[in-house]
Amino acid sequence: MAHGDLHFGRDAAKTHVPGMSQKRLVQIEQEILAKNGMFADDVRDELSSQGVLALNLIASPGAGKTTLLVETLQRLKGAFPTWVIEGDQETANDADRIRATDTQAVQINTGKGCHLDADMIQRALASLSLEQGGVLFIENVGNLACPAGFDLGEAHKVVILSVTEGDDKPVKYPEAFAAANLLVISKSDLAPYCDFDIEACVARAREINPSIESIVVSARDGTGMTEWLDWIVRARQTQLQDLARGLQARMDIIHNALHA
Repeated sequence: MAHGDLHFGRDAAKTHVPGMSQKRLVQIEQEILAKNGMFADDVRDELSSQGVLALNLIASPGAGKTTLLVETLQRLKGAFPTWVIEGDQETANDADRIRATDTQAVQINTGKGCHLDADMIQRALASLSLEQGGVLFIENVGNLACPAGFDLGEAHKVVILSVTEGDDKPVKYPEAFAAANLLVISKSDLAPYCDFDIEACVARAREINPSIESIVVSARDGTGMTEWLDWIVRARQTQLQDLARGLQARMDIIHNALHA
């Protein structure tokens, strides 16, 4: 690299810990992710068996994900059941905002932790009154780096990026955009006052993840909210169709066994 720049993300572990080899770092990461994956599978099985769609919302602090979530819950009220798991290092401020919409919410405080994990989600589910066909929103800890690598048992990761943050974030934090199914560009009402190129941002995201979808929204003036809600409804329908196919397959197995 030019100018004496240092890049600690190009070795095997893609990170650096003083005094620890890349081989050992890779081993530790594999062990952690494998254990998390076991919990994530359990969460996914529990949710899918009830036809519950889980969305993992990833964004930087201040990207507007809680404001977007509050507006989303208000607009979805009465359509189908919804629940929220809130992740923050401290306080229940965001969970309190969610509960003000009459939505059941569980706050997870991670302390020094910079992301949620599947074990936390599994424990939080015990406090939620899940119903068939609902949608669970998981608002991850404000961070574009750490949450990307941890499967929470969700159906989709949604990365939220506000126009106040800069349109180069996809190339600065590629892991989040590579893992996401949907990019939501938020606070579009502020776009006239920000040096943010929406088309360039989407293009950069698709260089990393060609299949990522994108929606531009403003929770303040309502721009893009219909498209966002339609995306949620379609994802929910797909989840329910998958459940129906699974149930039909089980019924076919039972029928064939009875008539063998």
